[in-house]
Amino acid sequence: MGYSMAVDGPAGAGKSTIAKLAAKELGLIYIDTGAMYRAIGLHFINNDIVPEDSEAAKIACDGLSINIKYEEGIQQIYLNGENVSARIRMEEVGKMASAVAKLPFVRSKLVDIQRQLAKNENVIMDGRDIGTCVLPDANVKIYLTANSRVRAQRRYNELVEKNIKCDIDEIEASIIARDYEDMHREISPLRQADDAILLDTSDMDIAMVVNSIKNIYEESLK
Repeated sequence: MGYSMAVDGPAGAGKSTIAKLAAKELGLIYIDTGAMYRAIGLHFINNDIVPEDSEAAKIACDGLSINIKYEEGIQQIYLNGENVSARIRMEEVGKMASAVAKLPFVRSKLVDIQRQLAKNENVIMDGRDIGTCVLPDANVKIYLTANSRVRAQRRYNELVEKNIKCDIDEIEASIIARDYEDMHREISPLRQADDAILLDTSDMDIAMVVNSIKNIYEESLK
């Protein structure tokens, strides 16, 4: 039985960045759940399947195989035995991933795969329903958050660095709307698990957050 750490939280909280860094520090395997949804999105595109065709979509999911491997320290995503790590980053795949993620049987399929990975490996997994739905028996659950203005500022800084014009108030409004949508969706809404440790990073830098997670991890092993 593997060791598992679940990291949940709202959009822009830095879950993926923190989880990847913590995985390296702690010797855990980082499971990129978003990349897994992108892999299914690519599968739909490859087979000309639209999410609205539920019968074809269900059949497509039945025989699907998605694996995560680490090669030379870099995470690789395999779809039906083929390395698709580069292709899943295309914009059209991202859009399809958002559409297929709303399908209950797609979520069910991926939850099964994610649970199997956690059973066989020592993992850290981030998302919006990991501690509440995917890994309810995780060794450690962390709810990572920050206030909406701080999350907006982080996103604003990222965009400015890429020379993209943006408005911080618009970014914050979008984050607040996304929070509401995530917390009120019908399937696996975002919420803090009853036994999750709340980690508010509003006044913390990345190194401080990773260090906090290391301390939580070490405490969990005692």
